[in-house]
Amino acid sequence: MESQLGMVPNLYATIGYSSNALESFLSFSGNAGKGSFTNKEIEAIKLAVSQANGCVYCQSAHSAIAKSHGFSDEETVELRNATIADPKLKVLTTMAKQVAEKAGYIDADVRETFFDQGYDAKALMDFLAVVTAITFTNYAYALTKVDVDFPLVAN
Repeated sequence: MESQLGMVPNLYATIGYSSNALESFLSFSGNAGKGSFTNKEIEAIKLAVSQANGCVYCQSAHSAIAKSHGFSDEETVELRNATIADPKLKVLTTMAKQVAEKAGYIDADVRETFFDQGYDAKALMDFLAVVTAITFTNYAYALTKVDVDFPLVAN
């Protein structure tokens, strides 16, 4: 973690109170979405879920990471709010928001658009893995309220 980010984020240090939880989480989250989505698409999903879950820590952390992948400040806000114009990112963020807000359920037209954008059944399960991984950190923050050690984003 330190070699990748130059720091150990407070949230990861807190998850590390349980070495089992941290090890399991890092293995799962490190592979979530790989092979189906680009890093930009993964960050889009994480931002939309974090916004829906009201996690200021993850909104801030993943806005910073998204910018390192080439997104602008304005685009990170659009990703968080599922208002981005790009059709692939739009369906990913809309779907992520709906999954978070409706306990896994999405509108039929959103699911159809996902497949119309070229994603397949494997991508659907990889999408769910990304949502699950970010939801874990969203909930970890909600339970602990650790200090946010990334530049804060406006809610």
